[in-house]
Amino acid sequence: MLNQTEVSEFILLGLTDIQGLQYFCFISFLLLYLTSLLGNGAIVTMVIAEPGLHTPMYFFLGNLSCLDIFYSTVTVPKMLTGFLFGHQPISFGGCLAQLHFFHFLGSTEAVLLATMAYDRYVAICNPLRYAFVMSPRTCLLLAVASWSTGFLHALMHSAMTSQLSFCGHNHIHHFFCDIKPLLNLACSSTSFNMALLNVVTTSIVLGPFILTVLSYLYIISFIFQKVRSLEGSWKPFSTCASHLTVVALLYIPVLFNYSPPSSGSSPRRDVPVSLMYSAVTPALNPLIYTLRNQEVRSALKKMLWRKLFPGGK
Repeated sequence: MLNQTEVSEFILLGLTDIQGLQYFCFISFLLLYLTSLLGNGAIVTMVIAEPGLHTPMYFFLGNLSCLDIFYSTVTVPKMLTGFLFGHQPISFGGCLAQLHFFHFLGSTEAVLLATMAYDRYVAICNPLRYAFVMSPRTCLLLAVASWSTGFLHALMHSAMTSQLSFCGHNHIHHFFCDIKPLLNLACSSTSFNMALLNVVTTSIVLGPFILTVLSYLYIISFIFQKVRSLEGSWKPFSTCASHLTVVALLYIPVLFNYSPPSSGSSPRRDVPVSLMYSAVTPALNPLIYTLRNQEVRSALKKMLWRKLFPGGK
């Protein structure tokens, strides 16, 4: 007869047990985390403070930056603690909370990026109706829909995971509580949970991804048909380049990690891929937007000038 003692906490094994590598990883990911907090915080501040950025595109960018601050905070601080003090215990409730917020914010970002692609489609392909189509009320509704979709998707997974029994090993071969490592530890049947992961989560990822691709296909088609000069065709592309880079950084690793068959995945593959969209991408997003966007760079210079020289013009 197997021991059926319920597991009350889990042990996060983290990235590595090699001490020298742990210190290197701690410094590297601490710098990435600080970059994410400062960079995304600066973008949120600029979008709020600068009247020139009170447009639909920057409203959604502010949402994305705010989301990225929370997204990296869900996993990175616990991972940094693990680098310093070894394997990290986490309660069953804490594990469910981490799982919920990770998938809440990740799903919201996927939907939000599709919303931003639609915004670029309307701005480039239908500029005369842009102010009407992307009205403040519409932008607010799209943002609320993005956050609500992510919340409901995460609630489904956290509720279903909470119904599972865990009575064996409690070591999670990951740096945070993700769905697949938890399902591997469950004593009860996980077939329904796996079906939800393969069908619903894949749809949450693929649906926005397809909408994003379609938006940019329409944009490219419109540019080739309507814009004749090289300079005129480059300007619309340049406004979308930052967004396309962010889309690639998120969707490629997420599709690699969560597309079926999820049951055949390997922790050795999943962990480094998860690092990309949970720790690296939130730090790169503000750099991508500020380096490639003239309006954001100008707003940042104005904000820094006012901070350094309060009495200057």
